[in-house]
Amino acid sequence: MTESENHSFTNRLIHEKSPYLLQHAQNPVDWYPWGDEAFEVAKAADKPIFLSIGYATCHWCHVMEHESFENAEIAQLMNEAFICIKVDREERPDIDHIYMRVCQMMTGQGGWPLTIMMTPDKAPFHAATYVPPAQRHGRMGMKQLVQRISNVWNNQRKKVLESAGQITDVLTQQQGEGDGSELEPGLLEAGYHELMNQYDKPFGGFGLQPKFPSPHRLFFLLRQGKAEGVAAAEHTLSAMRKGGVFDQVGFGFHRYSTDRRWLLPHFEKMLYDQALLAMAYTEAYELTGKPFYKQVTEEILEYVMRDMTVPDEPSRHSGGAFYSAEDADSEGEEGRFYIWTAEEMKSVLGDDYHFVSKHWNVKDSGNFRDEASGQQRPENIPYLSEWLSDEDAVRISESRKKLFAVREKRIHPLKDTKVLADWNGLMIAALAKAGRAFGTEHYIRAAERAATFIAAEMQSEDGRLQHRWREGHTAVPGQLEDYAFMIFGLLELYDSTLDFQYLEKALNYQTILDEHFADDAGGGYFMTADDAEALIVRPKELYDGAIPSGNSVQLYNLLKLARLTGNPKLEQKALKTGAAFCGVIERSPSSFAQALTALQFAVGETVEVVVVGGKEEARPMIEYLHSVYQPGRVMLHKDADHADQLAVIAPFTKEQQMIDGKPTVYICRNFACEKPVNTLEELKGRITAMRRNPRRS
Repeated sequence: MTESENHSFTNRLIHEKSPYLLQHAQNPVDWYPWGDEAFEVAKAADKPIFLSIGYATCHWCHVMEHESFENAEIAQLMNEAFICIKVDREERPDIDHIYMRVCQMMTGQGGWPLTIMMTPDKAPFHAATYVPPAQRHGRMGMKQLVQRISNVWNNQRKKVLESAGQITDVLTQQQGEGDGSELEPGLLEAGYHELMNQYDKPFGGFGLQPKFPSPHRLFFLLRQGKAEGVAAAEHTLSAMRKGGVFDQVGFGFHRYSTDRRWLLPHFEKMLYDQALLAMAYTEAYELTGKPFYKQVTEEILEYVMRDMTVPDEPSRHSGGAFYSAEDADSEGEEGRFYIWTAEEMKSVLGDDYHFVSKHWNVKDSGNFRDEASGQQRPENIPYLSEWLSDEDAVRISESRKKLFAVREKRIHPLKDTKVLADWNGLMIAALAKAGRAFGTEHYIRAAERAATFIAAEMQSEDGRLQHRWREGHTAVPGQLEDYAFMIFGLLELYDSTLDFQYLEKALNYQTILDEHFADDAGGGYFMTADDAEALIVRPKELYDGAIPSGNSVQLYNLLKLARLTGNPKLEQKALKTGAAFCGVIERSPSSFAQALTALQFAVGETVEVVVVGGKEEARPMIEYLHSVYQPGRVMLHKDADHADQLAVIAPFTKEQQMIDGKPTVYICRNFACEKPVNTLEELKGRITAMRRNPRRS
């Protein structure tokens, strides 16, 4: 047993709340959390910084920890040469964003663990991702890296500082690439063709491997409405649900597929993937009416509500928010919790095994290829080759429950129990959207509980958000994504409930963004507030990666808020946000799918609906409106309790009243209002006519 294994070391991370930092609290590396202390010590000692960024459920972060950071010899070398800082990328996305961009600039690639060497003034001069303990396959090892960096720091300091300065200058120059032009509708066609060129026709998805779900790309294709694009989105949604990238036994999606066929996943489960995919499957259901998409959404949400929800703890807080992630590893091995030998399945299923093995492609020799070694192993990942008949689906479901009960007794992967405001905003949106589309009230109630949690536990008296909560403790001032994603979630929740408080809260968060995050000169929003910690640059981003960017979501939010309130200033902010990034979008429209979805909303048919009257009396008309797929629609509700407040937010509603004492619906299309209706039959006729004759704004 090594010194690190018997935990004879304890470093400063022991006082942190981040599960990722706590994983490293007993490394022999003398880790500091990010903060003034570390940088002051580095300056006093005249040492460079070794910055390591990762997250709790990252497989290769675990590998690097075990190989290097738990190795007493390597740790001693690091402690002598560096001041070592650990950062949880999910807790500090601003820091991660800056230094990941550095890594991509310097090496042409990125990923986690992220390894950065920088000056005590936070200026980077070397970047890498995973570093093995010793040189391997041409990749420099930690021992060699420490010696090399120490040598250049001590003997070539001028060169190091010049390099760091040049890198920082490039980062600063990359902050904005707009020329002030508006985003043109032609970008939609360009983005569509780029995505269709990337579409993998045999297996679904985009590109070859690894394959990420990229739900915002599917949203864009579904809303673009072209038959070929809709078919590509449907094919991808179907292929992912059949594949091993979906947890066939416990539900929920793994982070990505390492192969082209969606078979072998990287086994992490991230809250944001569940939220975005639930929204994509719900959108497909709304467009097509196919029950399959509803089923998959319900499976995703079953997993989230079962395994990822903060429980009530009367002594401290009420629950309802959502945890961040589950690890890929358990018992020191990636995927161990999820994979099965044929013998294990036979012992659980008995006579049903042959039926299940046929449909789930279970083989005695296994179908699992280890990602690290590339070797075939005698374990299986359940996945479907074809869809099942209703009768077979029932039989599979019963077998699934038996396997799930057995699997629950295994050692579970680590659950990252921090609550992030931004990811919770996405989950609130997913639950609200699904509840509205399916008429499922408990999804909407779950979204409301999460929104209540964020307001109660993660919001200060002045209305500003904290980014992270864990075990009753909050940390890190809210960043752009926290506000943008919460606004997005609250607008979906308002659409589902027509409860005025959610619209009001969304507008309050928008005010905070405009006061503290807006780039008044260049347009768009910075990632951090004007009173946040000063980093080497103040990041501003639009690129839609695994998660849509805050600016892309804000582009959509601003347009929707403008339609809901009739406030032209909000639309001008949206136009300025788009113009701030037009140059980079024009170069590769498909890389900005969420921004393109906002552009679809901007240039498509606009439909503003105001329902006047008591909510219960108007419920049949509200439910009908919710049942109709109209992505360009916004809806307000005016009742006696909030009429005056609504008139302040949306002045155009002031004169809208019930006709003949009955709930009345006012519809405006493309900035022209039509005659109000106050019967369900009239409303159905009006909406049917609109769908037959859509207009473009």
